Amino acid sequence: MTTSKQATSQQATSPRATAASRPPHLAIVLFSLAMGGFAIGTTEFASMSLLPFFAADLGIDEPTAGHAISAYALGVVLGAPLIAVLGARLARRAQLLVLMAVFALGNALTALAPGFGSMIAARFLSGLPHGAYFGIAALVAASLVPQHRRSQAIGQVMLGLTGATIIGVPLANLIGQAIGWRASFGLVSVLALLTVLLCARFAPRDQAGRSDPLRELGALRSGRVWITLAIGAIGFGGMFAVYTYLATTLIEVTKVSPALIPLFLAVFGIGATLGNLVIPRFADRALMPTAGGILLFSAVALLVFPLAAGNPWALAADVFAIGAGVSLGAILQTRLMDVAGDAQALAAALNHSAFNTANALGPFLGGLAIREGLGWTSTGPVGAALAVLGFLIWIVAYRDARSVEARSAPGDVSSGKSAAPPENPPARPAPPLAPHHRSRSDAAREPVA
Repeated sequence: MTTSKQATSQQATSPRATAASRPPHLAIVLFSLAMGGFAIGTTEFASMSLLPFFAADLGIDEPTAGHAISAYALGVVLGAPLIAVLGARLARRAQLLVLMAVFALGNALTALAPGFGSMIAARFLSGLPHGAYFGIAALVAASLVPQHRRSQAIGQVMLGLTGATIIGVPLANLIGQAIGWRASFGLVSVLALLTVLLCARFAPRDQAGRSDPLRELGALRSGRVWITLAIGAIGFGGMFAVYTYLATTLIEVTKVSPALIPLFLAVFGIGATLGNLVIPRFADRALMPTAGGILLFSAVALLVFPLAAGNPWALAADVFAIGAGVSLGAILQTRLMDVAGDAQALAAALNHSAFNTANALGPFLGGLAIREGLGWTSTGPVGAALAVLGFLIWIVAYRDARSVEARSAPGDVSSGKSAAPPENPPARPAPPLAPHHRSRSDAAREPVA
């Protein structure tokens, strides 16, 4: 009997057993989550550059074809809060797998769409998992690191989205020109299935969610949640106002060859990627001041756009700066975690609804300026105005955060970190993210990273 127990104990503590029970390194988990962002970013941004190709193939004009992009954005706006509420009791890992599987299906149906009506339906289906996936992925990433590194972890997950603008979008555009637009959406479907495999292998196993739909809906009663969402919905619009019409501006104003357009799109992506790598480090020290600084920085970069458009080198530098402003998304995601209380999943998903609201608002207002005869570069001042308006909303949120800090802990005011307000208590601890067969003591001795 004793011999049997000793053998069992030796087997449990053997190097092989310990290696099997040890969770994957944090970098591998974040890479798996970012792969989903890469697939989502590729289909979201590449569909704009592929619009002329599927419009010609389906026999419709380009303004009508633009409804496919709107259908995707509508799917994001509606799907993010709906899925977050309905999935409140599900384990986060299970949600990641299901959401990416649906995303893969939607893009596969897009590639096989026989007509424009079926394509609209497929694009709407593809957009439904978008916001919920990013929201859940951000919560998983934040739960794996200390409190002072949350913005960095979320920013690393968002690297998948920004990395897509460097690699995925130009690649999808090249495939669309060489093989056909359907192959580009087929590529996205393959990337989504790869994400399913990676998350199934490396995403930490967790228990079923401890929240419920009514608790998640409680986030909608918080004014701090709504004002944070408004900062993104308005302030982000400026970037989209310029990006949507960038290709035409390059041809009509800068007078570059169409073959160079992917290069400028990649420069934008490099700016967004480096921004997500560097700027969240400042946000972890001073969250709200960093958000305000990004909005002002973006306003200046957008205002310079008409002056830089005549010179390719100056325009490339300005496009890089505009791309760096994308890091605002990760910072607002962290802010929502601070003010959402128990409704973490819904608040995280709503951040991407706000992002896609900006995706609709910016191009709409930029298009109005162009149709009024103000020129292709008028999108820059329009975008700057949106960034400034977002900054004015930020001032309200920042003053509120400072008042909360002053009431809660005077010693924390100098840190610049925003504390959760008393009426929105901090979220309950996340469910254990270690494999089920491990004890709590094992998890404490073997952290994820």
